[in-house]
Amino acid sequence: MGSTHDLPVPPFYAFAGAFAALFVSFLGLGLLWSVSRFRGDRSGRALPARVQRAADARPLRAALRGLGSAACLFVVLHLVLGPDDPARNPAAGAVHVLFWVGLLPASVLLGPVWRLLNPLRALHALLPRRPAAVRPLPPRLGMRPAAAGLLAFTWLELASPHPASRASLLAFLTLHTVVHLACAARYGERWFTHADPFEAYSTLLARLSPFGRRADGLLVLRHPLHGLDSTPPTPGLVATVCVLLGSTAYDGIRDTPAWITTLQTSPLGRTATATLGLVSAVALVATLYCLCAGATRLLSGPLAHPLGAFAHSLVPIALGYLVAHYATLLVTEGPRTVIMALGADDPPPAAPPLSHGGIAALQIGAVVTGHVLGVVAAHDRAVRLFPPHRAVVGQLPLFALMIVYTLGGIGLLVA
Repeated sequence: MGSTHDLPVPPFYAFAGAFAALFVSFLGLGLLWSVSRFRGDRSGRALPARVQRAADARPLRAALRGLGSAACLFVVLHLVLGPDDPARNPAAGAVHVLFWVGLLPASVLLGPVWRLLNPLRALHALLPRRPAAVRPLPPRLGMRPAAAGLLAFTWLELASPHPASRASLLAFLTLHTVVHLACAARYGERWFTHADPFEAYSTLLARLSPFGRRADGLLVLRHPLHGLDSTPPTPGLVATVCVLLGSTAYDGIRDTPAWITTLQTSPLGRTATATLGLVSAVALVATLYCLCAGATRLLSGPLAHPLGAFAHSLVPIALGYLVAHYATLLVTEGPRTVIMALGADDPPPAAPPLSHGGIAALQIGAVVTGHVLGVVAAHDRAVRLFPPHRAVVGQLPLFALMIVYTLGGIGLLVA
């Protein structure tokens, strides 16, 4: 959903420009950036005290939680009582466009907004609880449940036979609610922070927000790459980012003529083949990153967190892919969904705000910018972790990986 093919950009120029941008960035960083400059959650200028008080005020947080719950109730009522026709029921657009895609700009601009809106937190607060029965989260669990949840949602969106039907959406939302409320009853509210897939998605994207929290708890205005550097190497971080990258890559693959033919002729059936394609895309992205991490360790020496040390550098790459594939979808289908929610029957989608060439420039620019930011983030981490004579050499596997990801991403756009 949301990918664009046959863009009016000659593939040679797209590939050459992307490679040149990455190469110049890597070379310039190696020559001019010899000391780590990012300070993670120790950076940022504190916002005025009245802004801090307003942001942390209980009435505001209660209002936001109520807003999220009301929006969820609106979707559920339309799924239960509305027509089973996505052209006349705004529920599917609300989930797949306004929620899933809309969380991207909201989180990047404002911070981890889903943590404040999450209706499951509101439900958990209303349920009877026994504090003595709450157990600490297993340290090795990390974000792995979030990665599994994101894979389940992207399967619903990209591989299930009826992603927009009332039955499919109700089944997913019911299972999601039951599982996470049961786990929160066992592990407490911290479960949502680590394991809710949509909180993980929003929080990762919010690492690139100009707003964030310092280690002392103050709300600050900071450089987005400082926020990115504060991403902890939590278990499951690599899996979560690879699900975002791999599922977006599969979204580009599934609309190509070759893959459509494969789906139509596969003896496994359409759904099984699509599922295999989605899982394979995620597995390929993860395998390439793990190989890269192993090569980096061989070249530069042991690391405390060999897989997680550079996983944060994949976040801007995932953001670039998401913008390239879904920006047009949000601005065309988003208003249509809102109009349907207000009572209109099957309104036409809005016209794209850019020409075909403008969309091409936006998509390729998003992919390349994401990879350049990834190169910068990886380089700063490398000069912090490795001795000076090994820092640049240790980045070569990461640089090669980003070239592969970039060429693959652009290839899907211009295919």
